[in-house]
Amino acid sequence: MTYLIETLGCKLNYSESATIGKRLQEAGFMPASDGVAPDVIVVNTCSVTAMADRKCRNQIRHLTRLYPGALVVVTGCYAQLKSREVAALEGVDIVLGSEQKGDLVNYVTRWFSDRHNTVEVSPLREIRTFAPSCERGERTRYWLKVQDGCDYFCTYCTIPRARGRSRSGSIADIVAQAREVAAAGGKEIVLTGVNIGDFGKNTGEHFIDLLMALDGVEGIERYRISSLEPDLLSDEIIDFVAASRAFMPHFHLPLQSGSDAVLRLMRRHYDAALFVDRVERCRRAMPHCFIGVDVMVGCRGETPECFVESYNLLDALDVQHLHVFPYSERPGTAALSIPYVVAQRDKTERAHRMIELSEAKEAEFAARYSGTERPVLFEDPHGAPTMSGYTDNYIRVTRPTDPSLLDHVVTITL
Repeated sequence: MTYLIETLGCKLNYSESATIGKRLQEAGFMPASDGVAPDVIVVNTCSVTAMADRKCRNQIRHLTRLYPGALVVVTGCYAQLKSREVAALEGVDIVLGSEQKGDLVNYVTRWFSDRHNTVEVSPLREIRTFAPSCERGERTRYWLKVQDGCDYFCTYCTIPRARGRSRSGSIADIVAQAREVAAAGGKEIVLTGVNIGDFGKNTGEHFIDLLMALDGVEGIERYRISSLEPDLLSDEIIDFVAASRAFMPHFHLPLQSGSDAVLRLMRRHYDAALFVDRVERCRRAMPHCFIGVDVMVGCRGETPECFVESYNLLDALDVQHLHVFPYSERPGTAALSIPYVVAQRDKTERAHRMIELSEAKEAEFAARYSGTERPVLFEDPHGAPTMSGYTDNYIRVTRPTDPSLLDHVVTITL
Protein backbone atom coordinates (compact mmCIF):
# COMPACT_ATOMS: atom_id res chain seq x y z
CA MET A 1 0.00 0.00 0.00
CA THR A 2 1.11 3.57 -0.66
CA TYR A 3 1.06 6.85 1.24
CA LEU A 4 1.27 10.59 0.60
CA ILE A 5 2.24 13.12 3.29
CA GLU A 6 1.25 16.77 2.95
CA THR A 7 2.97 19.11 5.42
CA LEU A 8 2.03 22.69 6.24
CA GLY A 9 3.78 25.07 8.62
CA CYS A 10 7.11 25.08 10.38
CA LYS A 11 10.34 23.13 9.95
CA LEU A 12 9.48 21.12 13.04
CA ASN A 13 6.40 19.83 11.22
CA TYR A 14 8.52 18.86 8.22
CA SER A 15 10.93 16.96 10.46
CA GLU A 16 8.06 15.12 12.13
CA SER A 17 6.45 14.34 8.76
CA ALA A 18 9.69 12.78 7.54
CA THR A 19 9.72 10.58 10.64
CA ILE A 20 6.08 9.59 10.04
CA GLY A 21 7.03 8.61 6.49
CA LYS A 22 9.95 6.53 7.74
CA ARG A 23 7.71 4.69 10.19
CA LEU A 24 5.08 4.05 7.53
CA GLN A 25 7.78 2.48 5.37
CA GLU A 26 8.94 0.35 8.29
CA ALA A 27 5.32 -0.86 8.56
CA GLY A 28 5.33 -1.92 4.90
CA PHE A 29 3.89 1.18 3.18
CA MET A 30 5.60 2.78 0.19
CA PRO A 31 5.63 6.42 -0.96
CA ALA A 32 3.08 6.98 -3.72
CA SER A 33 4.54 7.72 -7.14
CA ASP A 34 3.62 10.99 -8.83
CA GLY A 35 0.18 10.79 -10.37
CA VAL A 36 -0.71 7.54 -8.61
CA ALA A 37 -3.60 7.57 -6.12
CA PRO A 38 -2.27 6.83 -2.60
CA ASP A 39 -3.97 4.45 -0.19
CA VAL A 40 -3.18 6.70 2.79
CA ILE A 41 -2.93 10.50 2.98
CA VAL A 42 -1.44 12.18 6.06
CA VAL A 43 -1.94 15.94 6.42
CA ASN A 44 0.34 17.44 9.08
CA THR A 45 -1.21 20.82 9.83
CA CYS A 46 -0.31 24.25 11.16
CA SER A 47 -2.45 26.71 13.12
CA VAL A 48 -0.14 29.64 13.79
CA THR A 49 -2.47 32.09 12.01
CA ALA A 50 -6.04 32.21 10.67
CA MET A 51 -4.49 32.01 7.18
CA ALA A 52 -2.73 28.79 8.21
CA ASP A 53 -6.07 27.29 9.30
CA ARG A 54 -7.61 28.26 5.98
CA LYS A 55 -4.73 26.76 4.00
CA CYS A 56 -5.09 23.52 5.95
CA ARG A 57 -8.82 23.30 5.28
CA ASN A 58 -8.33 24.03 1.59
CA GLN A 59 -5.57 21.45 1.26
CA ILE A 60 -7.59 18.76 3.03
CA ARG A 61 -10.59 19.44 0.77
CA HIS A 62 -8.36 19.40 -2.30
CA LEU A 63 -6.81 16.05 -1.39
CA THR A 64 -10.09 14.37 -0.46
CA ARG A 65 -11.61 15.43 -3.79
CA LEU A 66 -8.53 14.36 -5.72
CA TYR A 67 -8.21 10.96 -3.99
CA PRO A 68 -11.70 10.03 -2.75
CA GLY A 69 -10.75 6.42 -2.01
CA ALA A 70 -7.82 7.16 0.29
CA LEU A 71 -7.69 6.91 4.06
CA VAL A 72 -7.18 10.52 5.23
CA VAL A 73 -5.40 11.21 8.51
CA VAL A 74 -5.12 14.78 9.81
CA THR A 75 -2.72 15.64 12.64
CA GLY A 76 -0.71 18.64 13.82
CA CYS A 77 -1.61 21.92 15.49
CA TYR A 78 -4.84 22.60 13.57
CA ALA A 79 -6.07 19.10 14.40
CA GLN A 80 -5.19 19.61 18.08
CA LEU A 81 -6.91 22.98 18.41
CA LYS A 82 -9.96 22.42 16.19
CA SER A 83 -10.49 18.68 16.07
CA ARG A 84 -14.28 18.89 15.62
CA GLU A 85 -13.92 21.29 12.72
CA VAL A 86 -11.39 18.97 11.09
CA ALA A 87 -13.43 15.83 11.70
CA ALA A 88 -16.45 17.49 10.06
CA LEU A 89 -14.58 17.95 6.78
CA GLU A 90 -15.82 15.49 4.17
CA GLY A 91 -13.44 12.61 3.57
CA VAL A 92 -11.46 12.87 6.82
CA ASP A 93 -11.22 9.49 8.57
CA ILE A 94 -8.78 9.97 11.46
CA VAL A 95 -7.95 13.10 13.48
CA LEU A 96 -4.97 12.90 15.83
CA GLY A 97 -3.73 15.49 18.30
CA SER A 98 -0.18 16.33 19.33
CA GLU A 99 0.05 13.53 21.90
CA GLN A 100 -1.09 10.94 19.33
CA LYS A 101 1.02 12.11 16.37
CA GLY A 102 3.94 9.82 17.24
CA ASP A 103 1.61 6.80 17.26
CA LEU A 104 0.03 7.61 13.87
CA VAL A 105 1.11 4.39 12.14
CA ASN A 106 -0.74 2.24 14.68
CA TYR A 107 -3.93 4.23 14.09
CA VAL A 108 -3.52 3.69 10.33
CA THR A 109 -3.00 -0.07 10.55
CA ARG A 110 -5.90 -0.39 12.99
CA TRP A 111 -8.20 1.49 10.60
CA PHE A 112 -7.58 -1.07 7.86
CA SER A 113 -8.76 -3.73 10.31
CA ASP A 114 -11.92 -2.09 11.68
CA ARG A 115 -12.64 0.84 9.28
CA HIS A 116 -13.79 2.97 12.22
CA ASN A 117 -13.34 6.72 11.99
CA THR A 118 -11.37 8.08 14.95
CA VAL A 119 -10.85 11.39 16.69
CA GLU A 120 -8.15 11.18 19.38
CA VAL A 121 -7.02 14.51 20.85
CA SER A 122 -5.67 14.80 24.38
CA PRO A 123 -6.37 17.93 26.45
CA LEU A 124 -3.48 20.30 27.03
CA ARG A 125 -2.60 19.01 30.50
CA GLU A 126 -2.15 15.49 29.11
CA ILE A 127 0.27 16.40 26.30
CA ARG A 128 3.48 15.08 27.84
CA THR A 129 5.18 12.80 25.30
CA PHE A 130 8.34 13.82 23.52
CA ALA A 131 8.35 12.15 20.10
CA PRO A 132 11.89 12.07 18.65
CA SER A 133 12.45 13.14 15.06
CA CYS A 134 15.58 13.45 12.95
CA GLU A 135 15.09 13.35 9.21
CA ARG A 136 16.08 15.17 6.05
CA GLY A 137 13.39 14.02 3.63
CA GLU A 138 14.55 15.27 0.24
CA ARG A 139 16.90 17.89 1.66
CA THR A 140 20.65 17.80 2.23
CA ARG A 141 20.38 19.18 5.74
CA TYR A 142 18.91 17.10 8.55
CA TRP A 143 16.38 18.53 10.99
CA LEU A 144 16.89 17.22 14.52
CA LYS A 145 14.07 17.82 16.96
CA VAL A 146 15.49 18.48 20.42
CA GLN A 147 12.51 20.07 22.20
CA ASP A 148 8.73 20.45 21.93
CA GLY A 149 6.06 22.64 23.52
CA CYS A 150 6.31 26.05 25.18
CA ASP A 151 5.69 27.52 28.63
CA TYR A 152 5.73 31.20 27.61
CA PHE A 153 2.03 31.72 26.76
CA CYS A 154 2.45 35.00 24.87
CA THR A 155 -0.86 36.79 24.46
CA TYR A 156 -1.10 36.33 20.67
CA CYS A 157 0.03 32.70 20.44
CA THR A 158 -1.84 29.38 20.31
CA ILE A 159 1.24 27.14 20.10
CA PRO A 160 1.38 26.22 23.83
CA ARG A 161 -2.23 25.04 23.58
CA ALA A 162 -1.44 23.15 20.38
CA ARG A 163 1.82 21.49 21.42
CA GLY A 164 1.66 21.46 25.21
CA ARG A 165 4.25 22.26 27.85
CA SER A 166 7.98 22.42 27.21
CA ARG A 167 9.67 19.02 27.12
CA SER A 168 12.79 17.57 25.57
CA GLY A 169 14.67 14.48 24.64
CA SER A 170 17.77 13.50 26.62
CA ILE A 171 21.25 14.58 25.56
CA ALA A 172 22.28 10.94 25.22
CA ASP A 173 19.39 10.13 22.87
CA ILE A 174 19.90 13.26 20.76
CA VAL A 175 23.63 12.65 20.42
CA ALA A 176 22.86 9.08 19.35
CA GLN A 177 20.60 10.43 16.60
CA ALA A 178 23.35 12.81 15.45
CA ARG A 179 25.75 9.87 15.24
CA GLU A 180 23.24 8.02 13.07
CA VAL A 181 23.15 11.03 10.74
CA ALA A 182 26.95 11.01 10.54
CA ALA A 183 26.97 7.28 9.81
CA ALA A 184 24.49 7.90 6.95
CA GLY A 185 26.82 10.52 5.44
CA GLY A 186 24.97 13.61 6.67
CA LYS A 187 27.07 16.74 7.03
CA GLU A 188 24.71 19.38 8.45
CA ILE A 189 22.08 19.27 11.20
CA VAL A 190 19.62 22.00 12.14
CA LEU A 191 18.41 21.86 15.75
CA THR A 192 14.70 22.47 15.85
CA GLY A 193 11.84 22.68 18.35
CA VAL A 194 9.27 25.16 19.61
CA ASN A 195 11.39 26.91 22.25
CA ILE A 196 14.72 25.11 22.08
CA GLY A 197 16.55 27.37 24.53
CA ASP A 198 14.19 25.90 27.14
CA PHE A 199 15.76 22.48 26.50
CA GLY A 200 16.01 20.16 29.50
CA LYS A 201 13.15 21.39 31.69
CA ASN A 202 11.90 17.84 32.14
CA THR A 203 15.31 16.15 32.17
CA GLY A 204 17.41 18.44 34.37
CA GLU A 205 19.86 19.04 31.52
CA HIS A 206 20.81 22.32 29.84
CA PHE A 207 20.94 23.59 26.27
CA ILE A 208 24.62 24.58 26.44
CA ASP A 209 25.49 21.02 27.54
CA LEU A 210 23.59 19.68 24.53
CA LEU A 211 25.55 21.97 22.20
CA MET A 212 28.85 20.84 23.68
CA ALA A 213 27.93 17.18 23.36
CA LEU A 214 26.80 17.55 19.74
CA ASP A 215 29.95 19.46 18.82
CA GLY A 216 31.93 16.33 19.61
CA VAL A 217 30.09 14.07 17.16
CA GLU A 218 32.58 13.08 14.48
CA GLY A 219 31.43 13.39 10.86
CA ILE A 220 28.96 16.24 11.40
CA GLU A 221 30.58 19.33 9.93
CA ARG A 222 27.82 21.84 10.51
CA TYR A 223 25.11 22.59 13.06
CA ARG A 224 22.62 25.45 12.99
CA ILE A 225 20.27 26.57 15.76
CA SER A 226 16.87 27.17 14.18
CA SER A 227 15.49 29.78 16.61
CA LEU A 228 16.44 30.92 20.09
CA GLU A 229 14.53 33.31 22.37
CA PRO A 230 16.72 36.36 23.10
CA ASP A 231 16.31 36.00 26.87
CA LEU A 232 17.67 32.44 26.60
CA LEU A 233 20.66 33.39 24.43
CA SER A 234 23.35 33.57 27.11
CA ASP A 235 26.89 34.88 26.79
CA GLU A 236 28.01 31.29 27.37
CA ILE A 237 26.08 30.09 24.29
CA ILE A 238 27.36 32.96 22.13
CA ASP A 239 30.97 32.36 23.14
CA PHE A 240 30.64 28.63 22.62
CA VAL A 241 29.26 29.03 19.09
CA ALA A 242 32.01 31.55 18.29
CA ALA A 243 34.69 29.02 19.27
CA SER A 244 32.88 25.88 18.10
CA ARG A 245 34.25 23.40 15.63
CA ALA A 246 30.90 22.82 13.94
CA PHE A 247 28.25 25.33 15.08
CA MET A 248 27.82 27.92 12.36
CA PRO A 249 27.91 31.71 12.93
CA HIS A 250 24.17 31.97 12.40
CA PHE A 251 21.38 32.88 14.84
CA HIS A 252 17.66 33.37 14.41
CA LEU A 253 16.10 35.47 17.18
CA PRO A 254 12.37 36.16 17.64
CA LEU A 255 11.92 39.87 18.35
CA GLN A 256 8.24 40.26 17.36
CA SER A 257 8.31 44.01 18.10
CA GLY A 258 10.92 46.67 18.74
CA SER A 259 8.46 48.64 20.87
CA ASP A 260 8.58 48.01 24.61
CA ALA A 261 4.91 48.95 24.93
CA VAL A 262 3.95 46.23 22.44
CA LEU A 263 6.34 43.68 23.99
CA ARG A 264 4.59 44.21 27.33
CA LEU A 265 1.19 43.70 25.71
CA MET A 266 2.53 40.50 24.12
CA ARG A 267 3.90 39.34 27.51
CA ARG A 268 7.28 38.68 25.98
CA HIS A 269 10.15 37.86 28.36
CA TYR A 270 12.51 40.69 27.38
CA ASP A 271 12.55 44.32 26.28
CA ALA A 272 14.04 45.99 23.22
CA ALA A 273 17.24 46.90 25.07
CA LEU A 274 17.93 43.26 25.89
CA PHE A 275 17.36 42.27 22.27
CA VAL A 276 19.76 44.95 21.03
CA ASP A 277 22.33 43.83 23.59
CA ARG A 278 22.11 40.21 22.41
CA VAL A 279 22.53 41.20 18.75
CA GLU A 280 25.50 43.40 19.54
CA ARG A 281 27.04 40.69 21.73
CA CYS A 282 26.76 38.19 18.84
CA ARG A 283 28.31 40.72 16.48
CA ARG A 284 31.28 41.35 18.80
CA ALA A 285 31.95 37.63 19.18
CA MET A 286 31.34 36.83 15.50
CA PRO A 287 31.58 39.89 13.23
CA HIS A 288 30.69 37.74 10.21
CA CYS A 289 27.61 36.04 11.71
CA PHE A 290 24.17 36.05 10.04
CA ILE A 291 21.29 37.09 12.30
CA GLY A 292 17.68 36.51 11.28
CA VAL A 293 14.79 38.07 13.19
CA ASP A 294 11.08 37.22 13.57
CA VAL A 295 8.92 40.36 13.40
CA MET A 296 5.16 40.66 13.83
CA VAL A 297 3.35 43.69 12.46
CA GLY A 298 -0.15 44.98 13.06
CA CYS A 299 -0.78 43.22 16.36
CA ARG A 300 -3.34 44.62 18.73
CA GLY A 301 -1.91 47.63 20.53
CA GLU A 302 0.63 48.47 17.79
CA THR A 303 -0.14 52.13 17.22
CA PRO A 304 1.55 53.94 14.28
CA GLU A 305 4.09 55.31 16.76
CA CYS A 306 4.86 51.80 18.06
CA PHE A 307 5.38 50.52 14.52
CA VAL A 308 7.78 53.36 13.71
CA GLU A 309 9.69 52.60 16.91
CA SER A 310 9.98 48.95 15.90
CA TYR A 311 10.98 49.78 12.33
CA ASN A 312 13.64 52.27 13.42
CA LEU A 313 15.16 49.81 15.89
CA LEU A 314 15.52 47.14 13.19
CA ASP A 315 16.77 49.63 10.63
CA ALA A 316 19.59 50.60 13.00
CA LEU A 317 20.54 47.04 13.97
CA ASP A 318 23.10 44.97 12.07
CA VAL A 319 20.73 42.08 11.34
CA GLN A 320 20.45 40.31 7.99
CA HIS A 321 16.91 39.01 7.48
CA LEU A 322 13.43 39.76 8.82
CA HIS A 323 10.86 36.97 8.85
CA VAL A 324 7.74 39.12 8.78
CA PHE A 325 4.34 38.00 10.09
CA PRO A 326 1.18 40.11 9.82
CA TYR A 327 -0.74 39.60 13.08
CA SER A 328 -3.69 37.23 12.91
CA GLU A 329 -6.53 37.06 15.44
CA ARG A 330 -6.55 33.68 17.21
CA PRO A 331 -9.63 32.54 19.15
CA GLY A 332 -9.01 32.00 22.86
CA THR A 333 -5.88 34.15 23.06
CA ALA A 334 -5.43 36.93 25.62
CA ALA A 335 -4.56 39.41 22.84
CA LEU A 336 -8.27 39.67 21.96
CA SER A 337 -8.78 41.76 25.12
CA ILE A 338 -6.38 44.47 23.89
CA PRO A 339 -8.59 47.32 22.61
CA TYR A 340 -6.47 48.92 19.84
CA VAL A 341 -7.08 47.06 16.55
CA VAL A 342 -4.93 47.67 13.46
CA ALA A 343 -6.78 47.87 10.14
CA GLN A 344 -5.92 45.19 7.57
CA ARG A 345 -4.64 47.75 5.05
CA ASP A 346 -2.24 49.09 7.69
CA LYS A 347 -1.01 45.57 8.50
CA THR A 348 -0.33 45.00 4.81
CA GLU A 349 1.50 48.31 4.40
CA ARG A 350 3.62 47.69 7.51
CA ALA A 351 4.51 44.18 6.35
CA HIS A 352 5.62 45.53 2.96
CA ARG A 353 7.86 48.11 4.62
CA MET A 354 9.48 45.49 6.82
CA ILE A 355 9.99 43.12 3.88
CA GLU A 356 11.65 45.89 1.86
CA LEU A 357 13.94 46.60 4.81
CA SER A 358 14.77 42.89 5.04
CA GLU A 359 15.64 42.65 1.35
CA ALA A 360 17.94 45.66 1.60
CA LYS A 361 19.71 44.28 4.67
CA GLU A 362 20.18 40.84 3.13
CA ALA A 363 21.59 42.30 -0.09
CA GLU A 364 23.96 44.57 1.84
CA PHE A 365 25.25 41.64 3.91
CA ALA A 366 25.88 39.49 0.84
CA ALA A 367 27.70 42.39 -0.85
CA ARG A 368 30.12 42.58 2.08
CA TYR A 369 31.50 39.19 1.09
CA SER A 370 31.65 39.58 -2.68
CA GLY A 371 35.08 38.44 -3.85
CA THR A 372 35.83 36.55 -0.63
CA GLU A 373 36.09 32.81 -0.11
CA ARG A 374 33.55 31.01 2.10
CA PRO A 375 32.77 27.35 2.76
CA VAL A 376 29.52 26.16 1.11
CA LEU A 377 27.45 22.99 1.44
CA PHE A 378 25.43 22.53 -1.76
CA GLU A 379 21.91 21.09 -1.84
CA ASP A 380 20.82 18.31 -4.19
CA PRO A 381 19.43 20.11 -7.30
CA HIS A 382 17.23 17.11 -8.23
CA GLY A 383 18.23 17.30 -11.90
CA ALA A 384 18.09 21.09 -12.26
CA PRO A 385 20.85 22.81 -14.27
CA THR A 386 21.83 24.98 -11.29
CA MET A 387 22.53 24.07 -7.69
CA SER A 388 22.49 26.19 -4.57
CA GLY A 389 23.81 26.02 -1.06
CA TYR A 390 24.72 28.17 1.92
CA THR A 391 27.94 29.54 3.29
CA ASP A 392 28.78 29.06 6.94
CA ASN A 393 27.19 32.47 7.61
CA TYR A 394 24.08 31.65 5.59
CA ILE A 395 24.65 33.48 2.33
CA ARG A 396 22.83 31.64 -0.45
CA VAL A 397 25.14 30.70 -3.32
CA THR A 398 24.07 29.45 -6.78
CA ARG A 399 26.27 27.88 -9.47
CA PRO A 400 25.97 25.42 -12.40
CA THR A 401 25.25 21.92 -11.19
CA ASP A 402 28.31 19.79 -10.44
CA PRO A 403 27.40 16.43 -8.86
CA SER A 404 30.93 16.06 -7.50
CA LEU A 405 30.28 18.95 -5.08
CA LEU A 406 27.21 17.39 -3.42
CA ASP A 407 27.48 16.35 0.23
CA HIS A 408 30.84 18.08 0.59
CA VAL A 409 31.69 21.40 2.22
CA VAL A 410 33.73 23.20 -0.45
CA THR A 411 35.40 26.61 -0.50
CA ILE A 412 33.90 28.94 -3.10
CA THR A 413 34.80 32.45 -4.23
CA LEU A 414 31.62 34.50 -3.95
